[in-house]
Amino acid sequence: MAGASLLTLIDDIATLLDDIAVMSKVAAKKTAGVLGDDLALNAQQVSGVKADRELPVVWAVAKGSFVNKLILVPLALLISAFAPFLITPLLMLGGLFLCYEGCEKVLAPWLHGKHAEQKEQQIDIHDKHYEQQKIKGAIRTDFILSAEIIVISLGTVASESFTSQLSVLSVIAILMTIGVYGLVALIVKIDDAGLLLIEQPHAWQQTIGRGLLSFAPYLMKLLAIVGTLAMFLVGGGILVHGSDFLHHVVDDLTLAINQLLNTDLSFLLPTLFNAIIGFVAGTIVVAATLLFSKAKKQLRSA
Repeated sequence: MAGASLLTLIDDIATLLDDIAVMSKVAAKKTAGVLGDDLALNAQQVSGVKADRELPVVWAVAKGSFVNKLILVPLALLISAFAPFLITPLLMLGGLFLCYEGCEKVLAPWLHGKHAEQKEQQIDIHDKHYEQQKIKGAIRTDFILSAEIIVISLGTVASESFTSQLSVLSVIAILMTIGVYGLVALIVKIDDAGLLLIEQPHAWQQTIGRGLLSFAPYLMKLLAIVGTLAMFLVGGGILVHGSDFLHHVVDDLTLAINQLLNTDLSFLLPTLFNAIIGFVAGTIVVAATLLFSKAKKQLRSA
């Protein structure tokens, strides 16, 4: 009897693990887009530090990301169970913050003028304060993207048991963090790999090394552009999906343009509109922040 009970228990556990694997696969597919944005943003965020500090910085951000998810997974489960109406507003606040950060980067030359450029040129990458600021900024951005990943994953298992929800969210949180920061570590060390290959005796190794050294700066510039664009895409996407009005506007505009051009651009237009809405929303938040800051200074001087 005890043996039969044990076999039944093992069978139940195996079935549960199989179900979790299937649901985790579905959740991973749905969050793949955010994963790409997360990778671009974080690779761009941790770039620019001293070469021998790149991996420690990536590791520090990865640890921060694990802490973020350690907070977000139970928080998402609690909100889903007791206050599901809060999920969308909280996500939209996070989306607005991403749009704001993106606009700050794009509009910095006009907002702060030459002073900002001079200040940026004077930054000492050996300064520990600069490094800590980079880490904090990356962890802050990771928190918002992690929240979206967790909420999307939660949506795929909303009708499942608490155990299944917890298991799937935990699997996604761990795999996504390892995947993103493992790739970020590889990206930021491409130039070091190139230098190592150049020192090798074979000509083909040296050729690859020189190619990697030439490729690395362009990749980092591309990631900087993609990372900023991702802020608008992700932030705008969150706002559109969280607002029925914006969602209908995007659908109506997509339909109208498709009819006007007599073609189907549904694969492209919603993404483009998400980016535009993200930029507009970010600009509004930046303008409001500047006005508030100006008003605050005037009150102090009065």
